[in-house]
Amino acid sequence: MGAWLGLSWLDWGVVTLYFVATLYVGLVAGRKVKTREDFFMGGRKFGKWIQTFAMFGQATSAENAVSATTMVATGGAAGMGANLLGQLLYMPVLWITAPWYRRLRLLTLADFFETRYQSRGIAVTYALVSATFFMIAAGMGFAAMGKTLTAIMPKPEAALTMQERAEYNRAIELKALERRDYRALSPVEQTRLEHLRAEKPRMIYPHINRWVILLAIALCVALYVAVGGLEAAFRTDLLQGILIIVLTILLIPFAMLRINAEFGTSGFMGPFQVIHQQFPEWFFELWGSPKLLEFSVWWIIAFGIANVINTAVQANQLTTIGAAKDEQTARLGSTNGLFIKRYCWVIWGLVGLLAMVLFGSSLTDPDLLWGTATRELLGGTNLGLVGLMIACLLAAFMSTASALALTTGALLTNSLYKPLAPAKSEAHYVHVGRALSLLYIVGGLLIAWKFDSVFDIFKYLVLFNCIVAAAFWLGMVWRRANRAAAWASIGTMLLFTVLLPVVIPLVPGMRANARLLKETAPLPATRTYHARVADVVEREAAILKWEKEHADGQEVGACPEPLVIGQRFEKTFTMKKKSVFWWQDFAQHGDVKQGKGLLKVELLALDLLGWDLSKNSYSTNETISILFRILVPFAVLLLVGCCTRPHAKAHLDHFYARLRTPIQPDPELDAREIALTASDPERYRRGRLFSGTNWEFRRWDRHDWQGIAITTGGALGVILLLILITRLGM
Repeated sequence: MGAWLGLSWLDWGVVTLYFVATLYVGLVAGRKVKTREDFFMGGRKFGKWIQTFAMFGQATSAENAVSATTMVATGGAAGMGANLLGQLLYMPVLWITAPWYRRLRLLTLADFFETRYQSRGIAVTYALVSATFFMIAAGMGFAAMGKTLTAIMPKPEAALTMQERAEYNRAIELKALERRDYRALSPVEQTRLEHLRAEKPRMIYPHINRWVILLAIALCVALYVAVGGLEAAFRTDLLQGILIIVLTILLIPFAMLRINAEFGTSGFMGPFQVIHQQFPEWFFELWGSPKLLEFSVWWIIAFGIANVINTAVQANQLTTIGAAKDEQTARLGSTNGLFIKRYCWVIWGLVGLLAMVLFGSSLTDPDLLWGTATRELLGGTNLGLVGLMIACLLAAFMSTASALALTTGALLTNSLYKPLAPAKSEAHYVHVGRALSLLYIVGGLLIAWKFDSVFDIFKYLVLFNCIVAAAFWLGMVWRRANRAAAWASIGTMLLFTVLLPVVIPLVPGMRANARLLKETAPLPATRTYHARVADVVEREAAILKWEKEHADGQEVGACPEPLVIGQRFEKTFTMKKKSVFWWQDFAQHGDVKQGKGLLKVELLALDLLGWDLSKNSYSTNETISILFRILVPFAVLLLVGCCTRPHAKAHLDHFYARLRTPIQPDPELDAREIALTASDPERYRRGRLFSGTNWEFRRWDRHDWQGIAITTGGALGVILLLILITRLGM
């Protein structure tokens, strides 16, 4: 069968069919758009099925599957659990908070900040912060798509240019040096290894520049979003949700058959037995491994809490949940959709484990693992399965991109443009919203160009909403949260999260400043394990190396003892050094070492106060950084709120009474209920948990407790599935 750019014509046909189907739905839905509520909220008429797949679709993008396998490649089983904890902690929280978004009865979450704090400035700030957040999310999606398509459609080795060939050879050299014990390398080899790590040479090259690919994808997303609005996005989420589930399971049977064929095993359990034979025992430590820089147990806990706090303030929460026809639909649809994603995340981790067995030894960039597995496992079938996988990835990306682009357009239209150009027609604002939605796509491309690592973008993304999280949470539940306190919290975190991290590195010579080149301590950790195949092979290589050096007359100490499979032995891990203050570690420019990426200003502040963070492990410093973003914004808002006057009682009574008023599916009936609440703000006051205080926590009813029990049980089910997958075959 003929091929073009590494794909068969059948694969191209599948991709084309996907684009035609989604654009057709967009065109049909676009004819119904008359008002801003039609365009941005779909008329608030969606039921449980649409809401379920809408939440699943907007929460699941191409980078989720790619980043899950990347985290497995870099962190083993702990990589599977690192992000999952925060996702699961959020599920019971979502059951309680989902009615908030619907009962607000607002078009965007920026409107909440204007309504609650009586400040258009805070609303505008939130809109800009959220638009930036979504651009970062788009950047992660574009980066994942670019790398995955590069791995799926690579140039053959014979077609490499001389420059690409030279870089390819450096990548092979890097891989060889990283397989060896760092302490056994000569000083020259250690220096060479550090230079190559900083360069990150590639082994895989696309037929065409990946930016051409990304621009083509961006154009399709832009056309799709501009035409159809939220209804088009939600309608196609049903199709896209099915494709994402296909994406989740498509590689598994092919990978298992390939492993059985290559390693001589059989049946369902064969591949799991191979996984445990090939990887050392530390690879399966779920909640923190001594081999890993990122995923200590304390980092996982802190990151999980930050995920819960910051996810709730994402503007697309109101867009997706608020489009439901009533609050019960909002609850069920949002929790069901996110639970599907949670279970998919575990399965993506399984794909990562299987792919690592087959292709892990040949990769220099873990972001390429999913694409490599797709090419190697599906490419030889000639059934259009590679095209189906590309369509699935595009579905995952476009379902999220469409919802987030529309949310961005709604935020910027309502909070920035409409106050500057009031009294325009609804059609005018819809056209402006379409245009502003495109900023999401442009910003995403710029972020993807700036950040090369999907995981680097992911970490920054999760922590970015700390800027506005405290103002949202405390504004919802604490009457003393006022305009001054919100500004103090937001301003503090803007300073430490955006302004200083960006501005300080622009000062000439700052990236090469000696103080900012501090590295973490290579702290040793000794654990006892049962020897696996990987441990035996590593020990045999160490013995051969000792014998060679001993024959050359070098002083090499005692010969390492041979290992046999199953033998208990002690292993000492020494973490490689990493930058204390720079998000993307270091870059080497000739003989000059420079910090790369943004500056971690909160860690620099602690260092200037006398805490020598270079004596800590990397995961310890990362945990401190996360705790800063969790605690400081809430502490600042609480402190300022206690020291300043709250908003007028009448305003607060009206806001919280509205928030306590249940949604009625019929808009006219709901409007009458709101009118009754406005005339009598005390009608639902009996539901307060701490009556007579400044805290507005709601008393949970039987339905709340049932939902919390079910969502907690579902979360435990995800954890049990994760444990089962990592224990099968032991």
